[in-house]
Amino acid sequence: MALYEHIFIARQDISSQQVEGLTDMIVAVLEENGGKVLKNEYWGLKSLAYRVKKNRKGHYSLLNIEADHAAVAEMERRISLNDDIIRHMTLRVDEHEADESVQMRNKNRDDRRGSRRSDSDDNGGRNERRSETKPAGDVS
Repeated sequence: MALYEHIFIARQDISSQQVEGLTDMIVAVLEENGGKVLKNEYWGLKSLAYRVKKNRKGHYSLLNIEADHAAVAEMERRISLNDDIIRHMTLRVDEHEADESVQMRNKNRDDRRGSRRSDSDDNGGRNERRSETKPAGDVS
């Protein structure tokens, strides 16, 4: 069986639970045809570089697949019939990445940075200069 990476973008106005439903549908189609999904990552709602079918944002999802060409062809056929998926791309790869994808690593890195900033100081990250005021009678 061949190894594939499949990325799809779902419409912005559906919920993340509906995206999970789409992913479950794709997994079911692959398993019916003898394939299997090795990894499933939901990247979240992201802005698109340009409008696609009147959408400015989309739910991104990545699937690492091990399947025959016939199973992947059937999956792509069913995806093309679904109006909730606005773009998809399937790539054949020699091997899958063992750890999480670059998108997930960047997302986790940003989460760690955000929490570190909020813990470091209590003035919201702004470095404000505070002037010292001297009592009115002190001339030193």
